[in-house]
Amino acid sequence: MFGRWMGHRAGWGQRMSPLAGVRTPVDAGVLSCRVVDPVNEPVRGADLAVSDGMGRKVVAGGTDPYGLFMAMVPAGEYRLAVSAEGYAPYRATALVGANSLASLGDVTLQVAQPPEPPAPGDWEVEPAHSSIAFSARHIGLARIHGRFDSFAGVVRIAEQVERSQMHVVIDAASIDTGVRMRDDHLRSADFLDVGRFPVLEFYGDRFVSKGGNRWAVTGGLSLHGVTRTVTLDTEYLGLGSGLEGETRAACRATTELHRDDFTVSWQSMLARGIAVVGSSVRVDLDVQIVPKS
Repeated sequence: MFGRWMGHRAGWGQRMSPLAGVRTPVDAGVLSCRVVDPVNEPVRGADLAVSDGMGRKVVAGGTDPYGLFMAMVPAGEYRLAVSAEGYAPYRATALVGANSLASLGDVTLQVAQPPEPPAPGDWEVEPAHSSIAFSARHIGLARIHGRFDSFAGVVRIAEQVERSQMHVVIDAASIDTGVRMRDDHLRSADFLDVGRFPVLEFYGDRFVSKGGNRWAVTGGLSLHGVTRTVTLDTEYLGLGSGLEGETRAACRATTELHRDDFTVSWQSMLARGIAVVGSSVRVDLDVQIVPKS
């Protein structure tokens, strides 16, 4: 936001703002705050949105590593909305005067109550409302995106959620990047070698709370005949009801895999020495589970 206003423009009639070295238009002021947690530690990367009296967003941004946010806006009354992962939303109003600093001081975010967990018992992944997607760098430029179309899974929720377990099986041949020739190559012995290794399997047996709705789910991933420990950075989204009233739970999860860890080491190079396919693969899961019948 400051970049729009810092430069000197003839006819603006600029004066020095309350912030040393910052020039403001005559009808503008500066809105600032510091976002902290309940023990007064800065919350970095919190999202802030500033709206006018009509509800129109004027500016949006995030806090810096010290929890600070600052924006230059035309003089007027504004509503400030603050949100951050794991914290309850915060709302405030501020009156910004011309050529002045309107500071809200420390904005303290309260830790959000985590969503209710699924009931203990066996739950199964519902493929129709779930996805297993991935992306990888192609020739050092744009990323290729794909997914697996066929998979199944069961999650056993324990009385103590930390003792829960999950088992997911993926049909390797169901890989789909939208290009048939590329998909055939990915199924070949150069990559997944689906003839010898028809499935990918993940057994998760360590659920660790990271606070709020964040969990780390760790287990063994078997791919291409090799098993490695993998941790899913998981966001639990809570419980809901389907169209027929059935209870369901949802989560999102991400992880990064390295092809060499699973001996998927095809390294054809271009003339400039750039690998055709990047060494790391990002995996993104959107999962809904329902009680197993």
